Amino acid sequence: MSQEPKTGAAPATRFEPGGPLSGAIEPPADKSISHRAAIIGAIAEGPTTVSNFLDSDDTRSTLSAVANLGAMVNPEPLNGMPGQFVIDGVGPGGPRSLGRIDVGNAGTLMRLLPGWIAGYEGGLWRMNGDASIRRRPVDRIADPLRLMGAEIEVSDERFPPIRIDGRQLHGIEYELPVASAQVKSCLLLAGLRAEGPTTVVEPLATRDHTEVMLEAAGARIERGQGSVTVWPGKELRLDAVNVPADISSAAFFLVVASIIPGSQVVLENIGLNPTRTGILTILERMGADFDVEPRDSGPDGVDGEPTGRITVRSADLHGTRVGGEEIPLAIDELPLVALAACFAGGETVIADAEELKRKESDRITVVVDALSGLGAQIKATSDGMVISGTGSLRGGTVHSHGDHRIAMLGAVAGIASQEGVGVVDMEAASVSYPDFAGDLEKLVRT
Repeated sequence: MSQEPKTGAAPATRFEPGGPLSGAIEPPADKSISHRAAIIGAIAEGPTTVSNFLDSDDTRSTLSAVANLGAMVNPEPLNGMPGQFVIDGVGPGGPRSLGRIDVGNAGTLMRLLPGWIAGYEGGLWRMNGDASIRRRPVDRIADPLRLMGAEIEVSDERFPPIRIDGRQLHGIEYELPVASAQVKSCLLLAGLRAEGPTTVVEPLATRDHTEVMLEAAGARIERGQGSVTVWPGKELRLDAVNVPADISSAAFFLVVASIIPGSQVVLENIGLNPTRTGILTILERMGADFDVEPRDSGPDGVDGEPTGRITVRSADLHGTRVGGEEIPLAIDELPLVALAACFAGGETVIADAEELKRKESDRITVVVDALSGLGAQIKATSDGMVISGTGSLRGGTVHSHGDHRIAMLGAVAGIASQEGVGVVDMEAASVSYPDFAGDLEKLVRT
């Protein structure tokens, strides 16, 4: 890994061909669970001990936001352990009634936090973020919250900034137009303060970390066939959360070890929640060689979040079709499926993935442009992409467009390529994996 010289634009970080990969690594903590631990810990009564919290740009935005709303966040690590600290929640008294909240680039925070604060009458909050976040739609939370009685204003009827005037809410039954764990989570948090039950109906199953954590905190949650219901009135107490390693971060090593001959990598303490393991199902169907060893027991924390060790070895992959109910279970890993498909035999089709256009970047356009620029045979469709595997990538330059997953995609593509890849704005990876380049280098050098 090296820095290319500046030429008036942002410098590119070079990732040269390498491998085979070997060694063991524990990727950073799960970003989705870390966000929820901070928010639900802030809502709850009394202290919550959080262990292995992800330290990244996005999660620091969440800790700052809940502190501004009145939660006491002790910044000093407990027992000298980084990522372990205590959040003292605001409890029934609710958040501070006024404030400006800067979410930075944290889309999860932007979409979940309004669910907590919208039901507190007399409160007034304004939420905004960076230039990227102001291009990400929030009408999908604003519209159902209004149906619950919330008073919300957004820009151009769709985008941040958001103004929230607290109102008494009432429970509704809401069918999600598009499967979204963030919208579902927002409405479940709003339902904690609503009159009567709130039911969210999903067209497809999505990650259920919010339900798991709310249940652990004592909320009344009922899961139906394709739906989840929350009842108000319960006092929440979330004693401890131990955050597992993020399978979305682990996926970069799963893929690069699969496509570089002779590789074998061990990934420790990986979160194996079945609503997040779609990438394993897809890679297995493509012929990937890996073993999953579930962990029988672990540190005290939130029940319902299984963990385990994954050992992955290089393999000859073949193309597949990805779509339908698999998409929400692997939405963040689909760019990596496209990379794996470049090294697989035959054709791979990714469909029903229009949601990719609403991420930190338009990940259909950006992934197709990035990989085609490296020599891939790939084309965009209206809801995904089609890749014809050639068994290799030439190399070149990838622009991250400020998207952390595109930055890391470019890095692993460089290691697997023939000529190496320069990643422009590799610093974007700090949103979820600040030391990604260093960890990748360790595995290549082991």
